[in-house]
Amino acid sequence: MVVLSNQSALNELFLVKTCNPSTIFTEVPVVDLTHPDAKTIMVKACEELGLFKVVNHGVPLEVITRLENEALKFFKQSQSQKDKASPPDPYGYGSKKIGTNGDMGWVEYLLLSTNPDIVSLKTHQLFHQNPQVFRWCVEEYIGEVKKMCCEVLEKMADGLGMIAEGRNVFSRMIREERSDSCFRVNRYPPCPELKEEGALSGRNLIGFGEHTDPQIISVLRSNNTSGLQICLPDGTWASIPPDHSSFFVNVGDLLQVMTNGRFKSVKHRVLANSSMSRLSMIYFGGPPLNEKIAPLPSLLSREEESLYRELTWREYKNAAYKSRLSDNRITLFQKSADHGHKSSDT
Repeated sequence: MVVLSNQSALNELFLVKTCNPSTIFTEVPVVDLTHPDAKTIMVKACEELGLFKVVNHGVPLEVITRLENEALKFFKQSQSQKDKASPPDPYGYGSKKIGTNGDMGWVEYLLLSTNPDIVSLKTHQLFHQNPQVFRWCVEEYIGEVKKMCCEVLEKMADGLGMIAEGRNVFSRMIREERSDSCFRVNRYPPCPELKEEGALSGRNLIGFGEHTDPQIISVLRSNNTSGLQICLPDGTWASIPPDHSSFFVNVGDLLQVMTNGRFKSVKHRVLANSSMSRLSMIYFGGPPLNEKIAPLPSLLSREEESLYRELTWREYKNAAYKSRLSDNRITLFQKSADHGHKSSDT
């Protein structure tokens, strides 16, 4: 990864002041997928925090380790070699620039689509220039995590009592052949400049800026380097202790819409480290592009009104790509903000 040549450039792009001091959050709900109470703990966590940790998840450790090793091999290549799969379209390899709207972070990444209808020349180049085992490890990992993701979503439906719609009300959208899910591998390299005395001056090195995930659900696994932070309901940023043997699951915007705001799409960010590299792998479970998303009728009481208008994933995805990371995109589809708005499902 290219290192910026002067401290002022580093300050301008990646160091930001934080309003609240971050704390270590040791109360992340833990969900054992083999336990009968998993569905209850899961629903409570989604309502109160928007995030929980999954143990006894069934994803073989060797599958995780194989992909992590292959990803590290990729990122250790020369910059010129990695740049053959860049700039992302939006899939492929990216470095520092996140999206096309000015967001920056101390990160390099791979972004891959699982949608068979999306053809990415950069992804094709990425797989072409790397050993076949790399693609095999990616597909093996996605297959296992997708299976676990669907189990999680079905337990969520059980916990919500989704009898009318069925326990596959969420998971069927992920299982669809045309599911528009994606997979991201982020590497946050160490930043030697920060070791200089006074370099931070009370600020943080942003690896990936604050945002919510637009899809239904996100499943994250990282190495043992810290960095993930979530915004608690009181506005405090809290650091989530890493656990390389578990997965962290967070609610996405679409799941917030489908539960009419009962589940919270959690705002989160990643801070980089001055001396240790962080590697994270995230599966974003999304529906087919033309899937219509709206609050589910069985989750609305007689007196309760729907907070959101109906939308398609294509429509919301387009809005997400046109916005900055920190934009509160979901307000675009709240009924209170719907005056004069016309749907543009393109």
